[in-house]
Amino acid sequence: MNLRSLRGKLLLSLLLGVLVFLGLSLYADFADLLASLGDFQWALLPAVLALSIMNYVLRFVKWQFYLRLIGVRGLRVVDSLLIYWSGLGMVITPGKVGEWLKSYLLREVHGTPLMRSAPILIAERLTDSMALLILAAVGLFMFGNLWQAYMVVAVGSLALVMLARHRPTATLVLRLVQRVPLVSRFLPNLEEFYESTHVLLAPWSMLLMTGLSVCSWVCEVLAFYLVLLGLGQTASPELFVKASFILPIATLAAAIVFFMPGGLGVAEGGITGLSQVLVDMSKSTAAVGTLIIRFGTLWFGVLIGLVALGLLSRRLALAPEETPALSEMAAPSRAEAMGDAPR
Repeated sequence: MNLRSLRGKLLLSLLLGVLVFLGLSLYADFADLLASLGDFQWALLPAVLALSIMNYVLRFVKWQFYLRLIGVRGLRVVDSLLIYWSGLGMVITPGKVGEWLKSYLLREVHGTPLMRSAPILIAERLTDSMALLILAAVGLFMFGNLWQAYMVVAVGSLALVMLARHRPTATLVLRLVQRVPLVSRFLPNLEEFYESTHVLLAPWSMLLMTGLSVCSWVCEVLAFYLVLLGLGQTASPELFVKASFILPIATLAAAIVFFMPGGLGVAEGGITGLSQVLVDMSKSTAAVGTLIIRFGTLWFGVLIGLVALGLLSRRLALAPEETPALSEMAAPSRAEAMGDAPR
């Protein structure tokens, strides 16, 4: 993985973030936007950020769970935390390709093969998508007519799990891939990739981690709910249902447009538009709400991730002799890793 290339993509994404801010400012009128920013109850911001941190903590628990499933042993919690949070700094790269940085850093720190840990990102995305669908379900009945998008995500997720768990079909796909000249030489790596995917997408694992994802996303929904309260909305169960519909649907829409870094532009447009329609907010107030919740749930994590990446990079640079495994424990073979993992 080329870290310099990732930095370049990150800078482009930061530029896009500035453009999104300018676009919202033009849409809402910059003067009105500033007035709405002044009206926000900023005393609620620490609570919004605290909920975001809780979300990251729960996601780290999921990361730890997946590492154990694929047989990663002996990795110190502090190293694992720095690796995971370093990935947060790259969520705004196109297609979230920078999140594969976690697998690269895991190999550098612990020696775990890239193809063994890479499927973790797939499992994370699948469980997140299912959690978002669950949270948005009530709102779909009350406010939306988005069953097409809902079913595409649901059916697509189910199909991927079924493919990963049905070994004969997966083996057939690998054999077909073997016949492609440019790809066949990567077959051993693809087999390891599949074995990890098969373990991570076990039904019991999917159910457990989807439940954990629901808890982590509820933290973000609560953060958005607080932002709406800070902008003058009246606390009510209906407002919470609206928040639990707006944020997940906008996030899913951004995820579908995967080439946009961090869903920039798509998520902001969805949150702003739905807030105006469902919460009856003005352009400027909806735009301010969008900017605050995106700072709390996206850019705040990016800042944490960049700090973590800086600390981990410095640590690796200062101890080159320990780079293959800071935990001083070689990664187990694929057979060893999968042999004691629950099926």
